[in-house]
Amino acid sequence: MAKKPTLAFFDFTGCEGCQIEFTNLGDEAILELLKHVDLVEFREAMSETTTQRIDIALVEGSFTREMDRERLMDIRRRARTVIAYGACACTGGINALRNHQDDYHEVVYGEHATDPMVLSSPARPISAVIDVDYEVPGCPADKYELVQILTDLLHGKRPFIPTYPVCVECKRRGTVCRYDEGDYCMGQVARAGCGAPCPAAGIPCEACRGFSADASLASLEKVLMERGGMSQARAISKTRMFTANLRG
Repeated sequence: MAKKPTLAFFDFTGCEGCQIEFTNLGDEAILELLKHVDLVEFREAMSETTTQRIDIALVEGSFTREMDRERLMDIRRRARTVIAYGACACTGGINALRNHQDDYHEVVYGEHATDPMVLSSPARPISAVIDVDYEVPGCPADKYELVQILTDLLHGKRPFIPTYPVCVECKRRGTVCRYDEGDYCMGQVARAGCGAPCPAAGIPCEACRGFSADASLASLEKVLMERGGMSQARAISKTRMFTANLRG
């Protein structure tokens, strides 16, 4: 019997919610996946680790500590394919909001702000340190999209990750625009691929998957102010929620 490809999960600065979301596939789906891959490291579900070569490495969390550089580089050396898994790994995610807050250590940790255990650098995507082959954006990353990407890789296909906006998926679902409901939304510039579940549930899209190709942030700010009723400062702040490293 041919040896199965190996799959490993690694985590850096993040809540590990993307890995938890993967477990929400349920036993049946995960057991089916394990017929095709060997899961060799996954802190959320097993204690075993590996120092061997890996076929597919899923890296969750942003890069915020210089001490993590060598670990990331080691993963890259050992892995045939590296996938940035979730918003934090792809763009820096919510962690990157601190990059716009000069005194975040003091605000968060108070008198312990200078303790070695909490000192860290600006939050950056893992691509700031290593080459990444694919990205699975989102907060959390969509479990079904990950399965599709893994399936494509196992079949020797290049995964398709959309770059068009979420508005396209809202139109396909027949979802009423949040602006027509007197709300705001960032779906016009947000990267699609999630199926637009938030607007369908009456929740504005917050662009947790990053921005679509050729997104106009100036136009987004204008819409948020004119139709979303936001001040300019609030509009700029809102567009940084998951994309602080992308828009400055």
